[in-house]
Parts: sequence; C-alpha cells; structure tokens
Amino acid sequence: MRSQPHRHTFSDTLVDENIDNANVLISKWDSDSNTNYCSIASLFTDNRQEAKQYLNSIKQLQSAMQYYVTENSASEKLVRAQNLMQIAMKRLEKEFYQILKSNRDYLDPESVSTHSSRASRSSVSDFEDESEDESSRHGDSVSEVERISLAAMADLKAIADCMIGSGYGKECVKIYKIVRKSIVDEALYHLGVERLNFSQIQKMDWEVLELKIKSWLNAVKVAVKTLFNGERILCENVFSASVAIKESCFADITREGALTLFGFPESVAKCKKTPEKMFRTLDLYEAIADLWPEIESIFNFDSTSTVRSQAVSSIIRLGEAVRTMLTDFESAISKENSKKLVPGGGVHPLTRYVMNYIAFLADYGGILSDIVADWPLTMSSPLPESYFGSPEPEDGTSSAISVRFAWLILVLLCKLDGKAELYKDVSLSYLFLANNLQYVVNKVQKSSLKFSSAMTGSRNTRLR
Repeated sequence: MRSQPHRHTFSDTLVDENIDNANVLISKWDSDSNTNYCSIASLFTDNRQEAKQYLNSIKQLQSAMQYYVTENSASEKLVRAQNLMQIAMKRLEKEFYQILKSNRDYLDPESVSTHSSRASRSSVSDFEDESEDESSRHGDSVSEVERISLAAMADLKAIADCMIGSGYGKECVKIYKIVRKSIVDEALYHLGVERLNFSQIQKMDWEVLELKIKSWLNAVKVAVKTLFNGERILCENVFSASVAIKESCFADITREGALTLFGFPESVAKCKKTPEKMFRTLDLYEAIADLWPEIESIFNFDSTSTVRSQAVSSIIRLGEAVRTMLTDFESAISKENSKKLVPGGGVHPLTRYVMNYIAFLADYGGILSDIVADWPLTMSSPLPESYFGSPEPEDGTSSAISVRFAWLILVLLCKLDGKAELYKDVSLSYLFLANNLQYVVNKVQKSSLKFSSAMTGSRNTRLR
C-alpha cells in the first residue's frame, strides 16, 4: 500500500517563505558563487544591521529544517535548506576568522582586561542589539578603542552562538583556538618567556641565568594579570553560551604557555645551590606567592589544574632550595677556618659578609617567615638571654625567622670568639671582639632584623 503524498499545508507555505528569504541574503554573501566583492568584504564590518538579519535568517533556516525533518523528511526543500545552511556556515567561518585577525590589536589581552573592570558582560551583549548609530553613541562614555573591542567581542559572540546552535561549534572553536593561541604564544615570546628545559638551565653560568630570572620576574606579572586574565575574559564573553566550550578554548590556548612560565622557577630551584643564588630564589618565590590568588582564580577549571599544580610545585621547590641554602650558609660560617689576623683588631671580613647577608635576608622577612614556618630550628640549647634577649612580641611565623636570624648571628659570634683567641696580645684580642661586636650591633639596629631592644642592650653591656 503506497504512502499518501504529503499535502502542502499553510505551515509549509510559511516555512517555504522563510527558506526563500534566507536564500536571498545567504546567496548574496556566498563568496564561492558571487562577485569578488563578497570575497574581500566583511558582512559584519560593512553593515551590522544586515549582519543581524543574516543571523536571523540562519535561525529561520534552522527552524525550517527542523520542521521538514518532522513533517516531511524526504522533501527537496529540506535538502535545499541544508545546502543553504552549509553555505551560511562557511560564510560565518570566514567572518569569524576575519574579525579575530583584523581586530587582534583591539582584542589584545591588555585592552580586554583593562576595560573589563569597567564594562560588564552585559555591556558586550548590548552591542549585539544596537544599530550602528546607537553603538556610535557609546563614544560618549567609552574610548574608541574600547568601543571597537566591545563591538568585535559582540560580533564574535553572535557568530559563535549561531554556529554552535546550528551544530557547527567544532568548526568555530577550531578557528578560535588556532588564532588566539598564536597570539598568546607570540605575546609570551615578546615578554621574554622562553621554553628552556632543566638541562639547558643547569648548564648556564650564573650571570646568564640571573638575566633570565630578571626577565621572568618582569614578565610573570604581566602574563598573569594581563595576558592570561584577558584571554579568560575574552573566552567567557565569546563562548558564554557554553561552559564546556569556553573551558576547552581557554585551556588549549593558555595551558602550554602557562606551564612553560611556571615551570621555569622549579628548574632554577633544582640547580646547584650557592649563597649568591639565595636572593633571586626568594624573588621567584615571592612573585608566585603574590600572584597565587590570580593564578588560582584564572586557572580554576579542571582542565587547567596542571597549571595550578605547576605553580604550587615551583613554590615548594623554591622553598626547599631556600631552606637548603640557609643550612649551607650556617655550615659555611661554622667551617670558616681562616687563621689570618685582622691588623689592629679590626672588623673581620667574615663579620662583614655574614651581617650584610643577614641584613639583606631580613628584607625578605615576610617571605622567609612562610618558608621556615614549618621548619623548626634544632638547637642543642636555647638561645642565651645574655646574647639576644627575647624577640619582639609577634606572631609565630615571624618569631620563627627572627630566632633563625638570631641563631645565625650566634654562630658567627662563637666563631669570632675562636678567632679572638688567635691574638697573642690579650688587649688586642678584646679590641677585636669589641670592634666586631659593635659592627654586629650596628647592623642589627640599622636593618629590618626583628630583635628586641634587650639584644642591643645586652650587647652594649658586654662591650663595656
């Protein structure tokens, strides 16, 4: 028994009209079968109102396809609508790419992250619903650069929403990832972020590595607060319709560069430890610690957990390196065995070196407090009151680093006692101790070392 032929209904007529209307606009901007004008022109640049009509035509076309799939899947009209949809999607792919490329200066992370603090996400979507005359009036409240940036983001979002809704999200995302990743990678390169493995870093002379560290320190704040933050904002605006897609795009665009950025400090921390490397190691630790709230917020997706883990790993390794260098520094003081006497009982070079080193360390007191907080100082006996008094009242972590500084000074003073005994003239021996003790006291008083007045008082009493 043959099936009854489909009868043309009133609904069919309305749907057919929608297909015909869509055909007019879609065919006009079909660069494959039209004039050279469509090959070089941009629908979204030349006429924003027509671009809006174009997107509406695609929505009508999609509704028509859904109608015929349900009512008459064998209809030639369905095939026609599907062909038109493919042409339209190809055009939108081209428009999406052109907007990304031609507006790269206005979509750079610095511009995006700067105006994002003043412009809410709704202000971006507002541009989607405005005419050219209406959007031009934004000039009263925003700069021209910001207006262009907001308009470009609105166009990208409109195209992305349309392509994703039409089942062409994969094509849209592929274009976006390729273009934006190249921009992020280029920005990191210009910031001086290099892809260096541990073997390369380990072989560098310290002077060369220190320059690399300085470059990294200059780059990391911009990379996190501007580059990665701006890219996150752009992804969230363009792909606000899909949490999964915006996460995938942001992760694939930034993950590699971020891992390179945050992997560098860990490689530095693994290198051979020497006293001269202490302060740059602390600089690296401080930079990541200060930026951690932003790192945790920007890379809070599951797909970017490796970035957070790398930053944490670098912090841990840097802290371990600092603790090792502090231990080595104490050991070096204890093992110093120079027998050379300082003429006239003057200040010993060891005293100058150790106290200057400790004074510089004191400037990193806050960071060092974090590093040594869970690293107790093991001493055979408590610090003698006659030498140091008591640390100023302060929280436990600050007290921990103060005690460690005090211990290092005590190790130095014990060493000086031994060197004083090398003088055959007793009076010269006492003069040597007096001069060196006075130097220690002066350094403590002029630095940010946190000791109580009892320390300097007991020192002056000892000198008298």
